Amino acid sequence: MTPILANTLVDLFHKGGPIMWPIICVCITAIAIIAERSWWWLQLARSRRLDLLDQVLTQLDQGNADQAQQLSSNASDPALRVLHAGITHRHASITSALQAAASIEIKQAGRFLTAMDTIITLAPLLGLLGTVTGIMGSFQSIGGSELAVEKVTGGIGEALIATAFGLGIAIVTLIPYNYFHAKVASLQHDIETAASNLEVIASKS
Repeated sequence: MTPILANTLVDLFHKGGPIMWPIICVCITAIAIIAERSWWWLQLARSRRLDLLDQVLTQLDQGNADQAQQLSSNASDPALRVLHAGITHRHASITSALQAAASIEIKQAGRFLTAMDTIITLAPLLGLLGTVTGIMGSFQSIGGSELAVEKVTGGIGEALIATAFGLGIAIVTLIPYNYFHAKVASLQHDIETAASNLEVIASKS
């Protein structure tokens, strides 16, 4: 960030009024969540083993459950971990084991999505609150003061800056939120497909 841009942002922050403090806290939280989720999904993409998943299902279809269990043990792929839970409990309740393991994986994949959804809603509301307080300050300045014009324009500026920051945070957060939500849905589909294949194979035996 260039010094000119940094000074401009600091100047806008001060002109935005007291409401800018909670807005900047929301902004920092959004950045941290987006960075953490981006890193998590990048690591997950590197750990996916679709070839090993096919091998496990093939071994199961051939009746080699022990070999399939060994292949899926210590797996980093969520779908493989779910399959491993089902294979391990194949003599008990395979469906319950698959559902429990799948819920853990989906919960971890969808971590912080609720927080991002809250930020998308909260940031514009904070900006709107800044708009209200800024306009209120402008009206209170109208009177006999010699600096009434400057105070009125300052209040309007405070209102517009707070609104702009709030909307900007919501817009920037909305894009990765939808992306992460789609990734969770895709992962859930892969896990459910793998689990369904395991149940079909198990029903044959």
